[in-house]
Amino acid sequence: MGNIFCGKRSVKIMNINGESLKLKNPVRAGSVLQNHPDHVLLDSEAVRHYGVRAKPLEPQQELKPSRIYFLVQLPKLPVERQPPRRVRSATHPSAKDRLESLMLARRSASDLGAAKPRRVEMEAEEDGVMRFRLRLPKAEVERLVAESSGAAEAAEKIVGLCVDGGGASEKNVDCYQRDKRGHKLRQKRVGFLPISEAEPTQIDVAS
Repeated sequence: MGNIFCGKRSVKIMNINGESLKLKNPVRAGSVLQNHPDHVLLDSEAVRHYGVRAKPLEPQQELKPSRIYFLVQLPKLPVERQPPRRVRSATHPSAKDRLESLMLARRSASDLGAAKPRRVEMEAEEDGVMRFRLRLPKAEVERLVAESSGAAEAAEKIVGLCVDGGGASEKNVDCYQRDKRGHKLRQKRVGFLPISEAEPTQIDVAS
């Protein structure tokens, strides 16, 4: 692209590399920019007054004769890099996994609460009779009944648990009422009191 000399009504356009171009009027900025994509036209007077803050000409703006314009290439913007996707590690459970763990924990807590240990309670009545109450889990009562040949044998096994104190962790308790000399009194009755399924079976042994 060389220098072209025209009349006074010509428009001079200078490039950054020092090359110049003269065009005849009338000419608009858009016609010049068609052959130079990614470029803008700047008025030399605007550059002299505002420097880098000079406003580029609009494509429909007509270029004035005997004026000098600068053809400047727009700087290329850096390509935006997408941030790397974070891969969720297996050590971080999802919301579904946390919900399932919570449900299992609650179920385990309810199972532990239902499995109540057997317990021996002792009550004294006004007539001098001492009543012992043995609380057993329903599953243990069903096991004793299934292992026994009849109700009498099952009652004996249950009374044996009372004599043993309801387990190794309980204090030994004698389920028989004794007289002043220490002799065992005759056992009057052994009965089963039905309780709801959620509670253990209750057995009263009174003398």
